[in-house]
Amino acid sequence: MQTKKENKMNKISSVRKVVIIGCGFVGSTIAYTLMIKGLFSKMVLIDANKERAEGEAMDISHGLLFSHPMDIIAGDYDDIADANMIIITAGANQKPGETRLDLVKKNTAIFATIIPEIKKRNYKGIILVVANPVDILTKVAQDMSGLPEGHVFGSGTVLDTARLRYLLGEHLQIDPRSIHAFIIGEHGDSEIPVWSSANVAGVPIHEFCEMRGFFNHDQSMRDIGENVKNSAYEIIQKKKATYYGIGMAISRICSAVMRDEESILPVSTSLHNDFGIDGVTVSMPAIVGGNGVERIVPISLSYEENKKLSASAELLKSTLASLDYKKSE
Repeated sequence: MQTKKENKMNKISSVRKVVIIGCGFVGSTIAYTLMIKGLFSKMVLIDANKERAEGEAMDISHGLLFSHPMDIIAGDYDDIADANMIIITAGANQKPGETRLDLVKKNTAIFATIIPEIKKRNYKGIILVVANPVDILTKVAQDMSGLPEGHVFGSGTVLDTARLRYLLGEHLQIDPRSIHAFIIGEHGDSEIPVWSSANVAGVPIHEFCEMRGFFNHDQSMRDIGENVKNSAYEIIQKKKATYYGIGMAISRICSAVMRDEESILPVSTSLHNDFGIDGVTVSMPAIVGGNGVERIVPISLSYEENKKLSASAELLKSTLASLDYKKSE
Protein backbone atom coordinates (compact mmCIF):
# COMPACT_ATOMS: atom_id res chain seq x y z
CA MET A 1 0.00 0.00 0.00
CA GLN A 2 1.31 3.44 -0.94
CA THR A 3 2.02 6.03 1.75
CA LYS A 4 0.39 9.46 1.67
CA LYS A 5 3.73 10.90 0.54
CA GLU A 6 3.95 8.43 -2.39
CA ASN A 7 0.37 9.20 -3.38
CA LYS A 8 1.18 12.90 -3.33
CA MET A 9 4.30 12.40 -5.48
CA ASN A 10 2.30 10.38 -8.02
CA LYS A 11 -0.29 13.14 -8.14
CA ILE A 12 2.37 15.79 -8.70
CA SER A 13 4.00 13.76 -11.51
CA SER A 14 0.66 13.48 -13.28
CA VAL A 15 0.17 17.25 -13.45
CA ARG A 16 -0.27 18.39 -17.04
CA LYS A 17 0.72 22.03 -17.17
CA VAL A 18 0.37 24.70 -19.83
CA VAL A 19 1.65 28.26 -19.73
CA ILE A 20 0.10 30.94 -21.94
CA ILE A 21 2.21 34.06 -22.45
CA GLY A 22 0.01 36.93 -23.56
CA CYS A 23 -3.56 37.41 -22.33
CA GLY A 24 -5.07 39.53 -25.07
CA PHE A 25 -8.03 38.38 -27.17
CA VAL A 26 -6.13 35.42 -28.62
CA GLY A 27 -4.41 34.30 -25.42
CA SER A 28 -7.54 34.50 -23.28
CA THR A 29 -9.62 32.68 -25.91
CA ILE A 30 -7.01 29.91 -26.08
CA ALA A 31 -7.13 29.66 -22.28
CA TYR A 32 -10.90 29.33 -22.41
CA THR A 33 -10.88 26.67 -25.15
CA LEU A 34 -8.22 24.65 -23.31
CA MET A 35 -10.26 24.81 -20.12
CA ILE A 36 -13.26 23.44 -22.01
CA LYS A 37 -11.09 20.74 -23.64
CA GLY A 38 -9.73 19.43 -20.33
CA LEU A 39 -6.27 18.55 -21.68
CA PHE A 40 -4.39 20.12 -18.77
CA SER A 41 -4.69 20.03 -15.00
CA LYS A 42 -2.89 23.34 -14.45
CA MET A 43 -2.84 26.55 -16.49
CA VAL A 44 -0.63 29.57 -15.85
CA LEU A 45 -1.40 32.90 -17.51
CA ILE A 46 1.43 35.42 -17.93
CA ASP A 47 0.99 38.94 -19.23
CA ALA A 48 2.90 42.22 -19.05
CA ASN A 49 -0.28 43.52 -17.43
CA LYS A 50 -0.45 41.28 -14.34
CA GLU A 51 -3.96 42.46 -13.46
CA ARG A 52 -5.21 41.43 -16.89
CA ALA A 53 -3.83 37.92 -16.33
CA GLU A 54 -5.40 37.81 -12.87
CA GLY A 55 -8.76 38.89 -14.22
CA GLU A 56 -8.72 36.32 -17.00
CA ALA A 57 -7.71 33.56 -14.56
CA MET A 58 -10.58 34.49 -12.23
CA ASP A 59 -13.15 34.75 -15.00
CA ILE A 60 -12.27 31.41 -16.61
CA SER A 61 -11.97 29.67 -13.22
CA HIS A 62 -15.53 30.61 -12.37
CA GLY A 63 -16.72 28.30 -15.15
CA LEU A 64 -14.76 25.25 -13.99
CA LEU A 65 -17.86 23.83 -12.32
CA PHE A 66 -19.26 23.24 -15.80
CA SER A 67 -16.09 21.79 -17.32
CA HIS A 68 -13.06 19.86 -16.03
CA PRO A 69 -11.13 20.24 -12.74
CA MET A 70 -8.16 22.53 -13.31
CA ASP A 71 -5.95 24.94 -11.40
CA ILE A 72 -5.86 28.28 -13.28
CA ILE A 73 -3.59 31.03 -11.98
CA ALA A 74 -1.88 34.24 -13.03
CA GLY A 75 1.84 33.66 -12.71
CA ASP A 76 5.29 34.69 -13.87
CA TYR A 77 8.27 33.15 -15.63
CA ASP A 78 9.28 31.19 -12.53
CA ASP A 79 6.18 29.03 -13.14
CA ILE A 80 7.31 27.71 -16.51
CA ALA A 81 10.15 25.28 -15.72
CA ASP A 82 7.96 22.19 -15.27
CA ALA A 83 5.35 23.03 -17.91
CA ASN A 84 4.55 20.55 -20.68
CA MET A 85 3.77 23.34 -23.15
CA ILE A 86 4.30 27.08 -23.44
CA ILE A 87 2.00 28.90 -25.84
CA ILE A 88 3.22 32.36 -26.91
CA THR A 89 0.58 34.77 -28.16
CA ALA A 90 2.21 37.98 -26.88
CA GLY A 91 2.78 40.58 -29.55
CA ALA A 92 1.47 43.72 -31.15
CA ASN A 93 -2.02 43.44 -32.64
CA GLN A 94 -2.55 43.34 -36.38
CA LYS A 95 -4.34 46.53 -37.40
CA PRO A 96 -6.79 46.98 -40.30
CA GLY A 97 -4.81 47.19 -43.55
CA GLU A 98 -1.64 45.84 -41.91
CA THR A 99 -0.13 42.56 -43.13
CA ARG A 100 1.27 39.96 -40.77
CA LEU A 101 4.76 40.71 -42.07
CA ASP A 102 4.34 44.38 -41.09
CA LEU A 103 4.36 43.19 -37.50
CA VAL A 104 7.67 41.41 -37.68
CA LYS A 105 10.11 43.93 -36.19
CA LYS A 106 7.80 44.93 -33.35
CA ASN A 107 7.11 41.34 -32.38
CA THR A 108 10.70 40.17 -32.78
CA ALA A 109 11.63 42.78 -30.18
CA ILE A 110 8.93 41.41 -27.87
CA PHE A 111 10.25 37.85 -28.36
CA ALA A 112 13.73 39.12 -27.46
CA THR A 113 12.34 39.80 -23.98
CA ILE A 114 10.32 36.56 -23.67
CA ILE A 115 12.54 33.76 -25.00
CA PRO A 116 15.61 34.57 -22.84
CA GLU A 117 13.36 34.38 -19.76
CA ILE A 118 12.22 30.92 -20.84
CA LYS A 119 15.79 29.80 -21.53
CA LYS A 120 16.94 31.12 -18.15
CA ARG A 121 14.58 28.63 -16.44
CA ASN A 122 16.20 25.69 -18.29
CA TYR A 123 12.85 24.83 -19.87
CA LYS A 124 12.78 21.48 -21.72
CA GLY A 125 9.19 21.19 -22.97
CA ILE A 126 7.30 22.29 -26.08
CA ILE A 127 7.00 25.90 -27.25
CA LEU A 128 4.06 26.65 -29.54
CA VAL A 129 4.26 30.03 -31.26
CA VAL A 130 0.99 31.71 -32.17
CA ALA A 131 1.96 35.40 -32.43
CA ASN A 132 2.24 36.81 -35.97
CA PRO A 133 4.00 36.65 -38.31
CA VAL A 134 4.07 33.10 -36.98
CA ASP A 135 6.52 31.58 -39.47
CA ILE A 136 9.17 34.24 -38.82
CA LEU A 137 8.64 34.28 -35.06
CA THR A 138 8.87 30.48 -34.90
CA LYS A 139 12.34 30.67 -36.45
CA VAL A 140 13.27 33.49 -34.06
CA ALA A 141 12.09 31.38 -31.10
CA GLN A 142 14.04 28.35 -32.35
CA ASP A 143 17.22 30.39 -32.74
CA MET A 144 16.90 32.16 -29.39
CA SER A 145 15.82 29.20 -27.27
CA GLY A 146 18.42 26.64 -28.26
CA LEU A 147 15.79 23.90 -27.92
CA PRO A 148 15.52 21.08 -30.49
CA GLU A 149 13.73 22.41 -33.58
CA GLY A 150 10.91 19.89 -33.25
CA HIS A 151 10.14 21.22 -29.76
CA VAL A 152 9.58 24.77 -31.07
CA PHE A 153 6.96 25.11 -33.78
CA GLY A 154 4.19 27.46 -34.84
CA SER A 155 0.44 27.24 -35.34
CA GLY A 156 1.20 27.77 -39.03
CA THR A 157 -1.66 27.24 -41.46
CA VAL A 158 -3.80 24.98 -39.26
CA LEU A 159 -6.50 27.66 -39.16
CA ASP A 160 -6.07 28.56 -42.85
CA THR A 161 -6.53 24.87 -43.70
CA ALA A 162 -9.67 24.75 -41.56
CA ARG A 163 -10.99 27.80 -43.42
CA LEU A 164 -10.24 26.13 -46.76
CA ARG A 165 -12.06 22.96 -45.78
CA TYR A 166 -14.98 24.94 -44.36
CA LEU A 167 -15.39 26.98 -47.56
CA LEU A 168 -15.07 23.86 -49.72
CA GLY A 169 -17.73 22.21 -47.57
CA GLU A 170 -20.01 25.19 -48.11
CA HIS A 171 -19.30 25.14 -51.85
CA LEU A 172 -19.93 21.41 -52.23
CA GLN A 173 -22.61 21.19 -49.52
CA ILE A 174 -20.83 18.38 -47.68
CA ASP A 175 -19.30 17.86 -44.25
CA PRO A 176 -15.87 19.61 -44.32
CA ARG A 177 -14.46 16.84 -42.11
CA SER A 178 -14.66 14.58 -45.18
CA ILE A 179 -12.43 16.94 -47.17
CA HIS A 180 -8.66 16.43 -47.25
CA ALA A 181 -6.81 19.54 -48.35
CA PHE A 182 -4.01 21.77 -47.05
CA ILE A 183 -2.85 25.36 -47.14
CA ILE A 184 0.98 25.46 -47.09
CA GLY A 185 3.75 28.07 -47.09
CA GLU A 186 3.44 31.35 -45.24
CA HIS A 187 0.56 31.95 -42.87
CA GLY A 188 -0.22 35.07 -44.83
CA ASP A 189 -0.49 36.59 -48.28
CA SER A 190 1.79 34.10 -50.07
CA GLU A 191 0.05 30.98 -48.73
CA ILE A 192 -0.73 28.20 -51.21
CA PRO A 193 -3.82 25.96 -51.41
CA VAL A 194 -2.67 22.49 -52.51
CA TRP A 195 -5.35 21.63 -55.06
CA SER A 196 -3.35 18.91 -56.81
CA SER A 197 -3.74 16.44 -53.93
CA ALA A 198 -7.03 17.72 -52.48
CA ASN A 199 -9.74 15.07 -52.29
CA VAL A 200 -13.07 14.16 -50.75
CA ALA A 201 -13.12 10.65 -49.29
CA GLY A 202 -10.34 9.70 -51.70
CA VAL A 203 -12.05 11.19 -54.77
CA PRO A 204 -9.93 13.94 -56.42
CA ILE A 205 -11.44 17.34 -55.71
CA HIS A 206 -12.21 18.19 -59.35
CA GLU A 207 -14.01 14.90 -59.90
CA PHE A 208 -16.05 15.44 -56.76
CA CYS A 209 -16.90 18.99 -57.84
CA GLU A 210 -18.29 17.64 -61.09
CA MET A 211 -20.34 15.08 -59.16
CA ARG A 212 -21.92 18.09 -57.41
CA GLY A 213 -22.49 20.00 -60.64
CA PHE A 214 -19.48 22.36 -60.60
CA PHE A 215 -17.26 22.49 -63.69
CA ASN A 216 -15.55 25.91 -63.64
CA HIS A 217 -12.64 24.63 -61.56
CA ASP A 218 -10.05 27.35 -62.20
CA GLN A 219 -12.34 30.21 -61.21
CA SER A 220 -13.68 28.34 -58.19
CA MET A 221 -10.15 27.58 -56.98
CA ARG A 222 -9.13 31.22 -57.35
CA ASP A 223 -12.23 32.47 -55.53
CA ILE A 224 -11.97 30.02 -52.64
CA GLY A 225 -8.20 30.55 -52.29
CA GLU A 226 -8.66 34.34 -52.18
CA ASN A 227 -11.47 34.03 -49.65
CA VAL A 228 -9.26 31.91 -47.38
CA LYS A 229 -6.35 34.35 -47.68
CA ASN A 230 -8.54 37.39 -46.99
CA SER A 231 -10.63 35.86 -44.18
CA ALA A 232 -8.53 37.34 -41.37
CA TYR A 233 -8.47 40.79 -42.99
CA GLU A 234 -12.25 40.74 -43.36
CA ILE A 235 -12.81 39.65 -39.77
CA ILE A 236 -10.39 42.30 -38.48
CA GLN A 237 -12.19 44.95 -40.52
CA LYS A 238 -15.56 43.89 -39.12
CA LYS A 239 -14.70 43.14 -35.45
CA LYS A 240 -11.10 44.40 -34.98
CA ALA A 241 -9.54 41.01 -34.16
CA THR A 242 -9.69 37.26 -34.83
CA TYR A 243 -9.62 34.89 -31.87
CA TYR A 244 -12.29 32.16 -31.83
CA GLY A 245 -10.99 30.24 -34.84
CA ILE A 246 -7.36 30.35 -33.71
CA GLY A 247 -8.42 29.40 -30.18
CA MET A 248 -9.98 26.19 -31.48
CA ALA A 249 -7.02 25.54 -33.80
CA ILE A 250 -4.58 25.78 -30.89
CA SER A 251 -6.76 23.43 -28.86
CA ARG A 252 -6.45 20.91 -31.70
CA ILE A 253 -2.66 21.23 -31.81
CA CYS A 254 -2.39 20.87 -28.02
CA SER A 255 -4.49 17.71 -28.22
CA ALA A 256 -2.05 16.22 -30.75
CA VAL A 257 0.87 16.95 -28.40
CA MET A 258 -0.63 16.05 -25.03
CA ARG A 259 -2.28 12.85 -26.28
CA ASP A 260 0.72 11.93 -28.43
CA GLU A 261 -1.65 11.51 -31.37
CA GLU A 262 0.96 11.78 -34.13
CA SER A 263 -1.60 13.74 -36.12
CA ILE A 264 -0.76 15.32 -39.45
CA LEU A 265 -1.17 19.08 -39.13
CA PRO A 266 0.17 21.95 -41.29
CA VAL A 267 2.34 23.62 -38.65
CA SER A 268 5.20 26.05 -39.01
CA THR A 269 8.52 24.20 -38.77
CA SER A 270 12.02 24.38 -40.22
CA LEU A 271 12.76 22.83 -43.61
CA HIS A 272 16.14 21.31 -44.40
CA ASN A 273 16.24 20.73 -48.15
CA ASP A 274 12.62 19.55 -48.05
CA PHE A 275 10.86 20.53 -51.28
CA GLY A 276 14.12 22.21 -52.30
CA ILE A 277 13.89 24.67 -49.38
CA ASP A 278 16.47 25.14 -46.63
CA GLY A 279 17.03 27.42 -43.64
CA VAL A 280 13.55 28.83 -43.29
CA THR A 281 10.46 28.04 -41.27
CA VAL A 282 7.22 27.58 -43.22
CA SER A 283 3.97 25.72 -42.77
CA MET A 284 3.89 22.19 -44.13
CA PRO A 285 1.96 19.06 -43.12
CA ALA A 286 3.94 17.37 -40.35
CA ILE A 287 3.50 14.54 -37.86
CA VAL A 288 2.80 16.18 -34.49
CA GLY A 289 2.89 14.22 -31.22
CA GLY A 290 4.26 14.18 -27.71
CA ASN A 291 7.72 15.37 -28.75
CA GLY A 292 6.40 18.13 -30.97
CA VAL A 293 7.11 17.91 -34.70
CA GLU A 294 8.37 14.45 -35.56
CA ARG A 295 8.90 14.92 -39.30
CA ILE A 296 7.64 16.68 -42.42
CA VAL A 297 5.16 14.73 -44.57
CA PRO A 298 6.39 14.64 -48.21
CA ILE A 299 3.06 15.45 -49.89
CA SER A 300 2.90 15.62 -53.67
CA LEU A 301 2.88 19.11 -55.20
CA SER A 302 2.35 20.18 -58.77
CA TYR A 303 5.10 22.12 -60.54
CA GLU A 304 3.16 25.37 -60.05
CA GLU A 305 2.51 24.69 -56.36
CA ASN A 306 6.18 23.89 -55.77
CA LYS A 307 7.16 27.11 -57.53
CA LYS A 308 4.79 29.14 -55.35
CA LEU A 309 6.07 27.41 -52.21
CA SER A 310 9.65 28.35 -53.12
CA ALA A 311 8.58 31.96 -53.67
CA SER A 312 6.78 32.02 -50.33
CA ALA A 313 9.87 30.62 -48.58
CA GLU A 314 12.13 33.18 -50.25
CA LEU A 315 9.85 36.00 -49.08
CA LEU A 316 10.08 34.73 -45.51
CA LYS A 317 13.84 34.17 -45.78
CA SER A 318 14.45 37.74 -46.97
CA THR A 319 12.31 39.12 -44.15
CA LEU A 320 14.21 37.00 -41.62
CA ALA A 321 17.54 38.26 -43.00
CA SER A 322 16.44 41.85 -42.28
CA LEU A 323 16.05 41.14 -38.56
CA ASP A 324 18.71 41.68 -35.92
CA TYR A 325 18.41 39.42 -32.87
CA LYS A 326 20.70 37.38 -30.65
CA LYS A 327 20.77 33.63 -31.28
CA SER A 328 21.31 31.02 -28.57
CA GLU A 329 24.94 30.17 -27.98
